Amino acid sequence: MSANQQAPESSGLRIVHAHGDRITVTESTTGVELFSYVYQPEAAWEAPKPYLHPVRTLAGDVVTDYRPNDHRWHKGLQLTASHLSGQNLWGGNTYVHGEGYLKLPERVGSMAHVGFDEVASDGTRVVIAERLTWHPYTGELWADEERRIEVHDVDPAAGSWALTWTSAITNRRDEPLRFGSPTTAGREMAGYTGLFWRGPRAFRDGRIIGPDSEGPELMGEQAPWLAYSGEHDVTDGHATLVFAHAPENDHAGTGGTHPAHWFVRNEPFAAVAPSWAFFEELELAPGDTLTRRYRVVVADGAWERAEIAKYLEEHPW
Repeated sequence: MSANQQAPESSGLRIVHAHGDRITVTESTTGVELFSYVYQPEAAWEAPKPYLHPVRTLAGDVVTDYRPNDHRWHKGLQLTASHLSGQNLWGGNTYVHGEGYLKLPERVGSMAHVGFDEVASDGTRVVIAERLTWHPYTGELWADEERRIEVHDVDPAAGSWALTWTSAITNRRDEPLRFGSPTTAGREMAGYTGLFWRGPRAFRDGRIIGPDSEGPELMGEQAPWLAYSGEHDVTDGHATLVFAHAPENDHAGTGGTHPAHWFVRNEPFAAVAPSWAFFEELELAPGDTLTRRYRVVVADGAWERAEIAKYLEEHPW
């Protein structure tokens, strides 16, 4: 497609690609823009990287935040690496054990868009296949990434749609890449890294739901999925986001068995991340590839645990 060209009006899922800037996906039945995938470079201090924002429910309610005043580098839904072999591909200050968070711009790196291999919609499914490179502050090539974002299972009657995010990261250094987090660096229960969602301000104090329990105590726990339900400010009602990581993410492979632990907060803001290095560093050998696959379900309404479990059972990996 040429710049700003879109798929025919008859299709259910439509794409508009503003080349060099963003890809926007719209559901034609409701007329709602489900999200924009923004891949243009941004402020260096914020560790430039692509992100999804605004993400909306089928009712048109926004369920992501962008550059909030408490953390300017929090941008919708994005893949991050808070501690990577001494570099910060998260953005903002860097946690240093015994000293706290320090302004260290020489440690802030980036994830750069290289090109798209596929941007397509058949009306029921959207595919965005992208190549990226990962860099430290000094600009060397540390990793290649092949990223695939798919939109599927759009159900206007149920008020839900789903997104699957797959990233395959290959180490291009001559030494191992060490994926960590503030917790692996010494800060307790701050294991944020990997795929990260920042919710809107209205979702503060929202409900955190797991398969067997609920609440902020799910921080650092393991589970195949976790959901967050919040209430909108402007419009009446709630929205629920379900985050799941694929079963193979926990199995032995490159880097050995390394199950995800959930980073989740509803105070002082809403955030969820299936961390790939919460308590222990993950080491990726030169030339090896780390692959992780995640699903995010965006739904109107306050879904209960049984409703979430039923949806996931009816929509297997």
